[in-house]
Amino acid sequence: MPDASFELFIVVIVLAIGFGIVNGFNDAANAIAAAIGTRALAPRTALAIAVVANFAGAATGTAVAHTIGKGIIIQDVISYQTIIAALISIIIWGTIATWMGLPISIHHGFIAGLAAAGMAIAGNAAVVWSVMQRVLSAVIIAPTLGFIGGFIIMLCLYWIFQKSAPDQMRRVFSRLQWISTFFMAYSHGKNDGQMPIGVITMALVIHYNDTGIWEHLSLLSPETWWVIVVSASAISFGVALGGRRVVRTIGMRMTALRPVQGFSTHLAAATVIETASHLGIPVSTTHCVSASVMGVGSTRRFSAVRWGIAGNIVAAWILTFPICGIIGYVCTLLLGMLF
Repeated sequence: MPDASFELFIVVIVLAIGFGIVNGFNDAANAIAAAIGTRALAPRTALAIAVVANFAGAATGTAVAHTIGKGIIIQDVISYQTIIAALISIIIWGTIATWMGLPISIHHGFIAGLAAAGMAIAGNAAVVWSVMQRVLSAVIIAPTLGFIGGFIIMLCLYWIFQKSAPDQMRRVFSRLQWISTFFMAYSHGKNDGQMPIGVITMALVIHYNDTGIWEHLSLLSPETWWVIVVSASAISFGVALGGRRVVRTIGMRMTALRPVQGFSTHLAAATVIETASHLGIPVSTTHCVSASVMGVGSTRRFSAVRWGIAGNIVAAWILTFPICGIIGYVCTLLLGMLF
């Protein structure tokens, strides 16, 4: 039976807030790197836009939160023990990756940690493999669409504005990057910002032994509004901290970006992420943005992208699953000995 102690309930909420902060800290680059890399926006202005837009995105819609909270592992193994183990796994790896300047998928790290924690309790039967298949498919599909979308949008804009003066294009797309940065940050909050919401709601279900709480999860609900506000505030605070090393990696080191390319990057990535959010599919905003940067950069010439750096990013994506899975599994066993 799930442990219903109030102390563990509070621990989960505190870790969920930390989870949201680490998420925002690493993923700040997704929302602002292109705008800073093109010098269309000053860092403080870009961060201010990203903070507001992330909060708005996280506060609207709960489809991804439902997938995270109810779809990854079966209800019988959802406990404080498995939730805490999953949160510890992604907080550790997310902090290390951000310090190293590596953009990673916080989403997939948590899902890997949660699935492994469930398997430590009940083996393979703990995982809802039909949902996991959708998540794992998105690991390939989402960045592929981001790359193709960035490539196609960039080619279309080159064709439309082929007779425009470079200075005119720079002025126009520098202004448009205000809009694309907001859209990108909003879509990030709509997808990644849902994770702390899903985690805290899982804890509420355990604490009150009431799965009906999921049906009342809304910003307008007098019972659960605080879950959304706290979670949205956590990820917005993390974005405000701004992972500068990750921003440099995506916005400056991978390829040289001009305003039109920064706009194309955000438009392509945000469209993919927003679509996934409406379908309740947790996708990696990091994967989408990084792939879009690669696609946009490739329109100049293939060698315009620093593929060595891109390879390091892809390696970090792949390593996220086993690293968080191992940490989540081990933490579950250790917590089982303590409680």
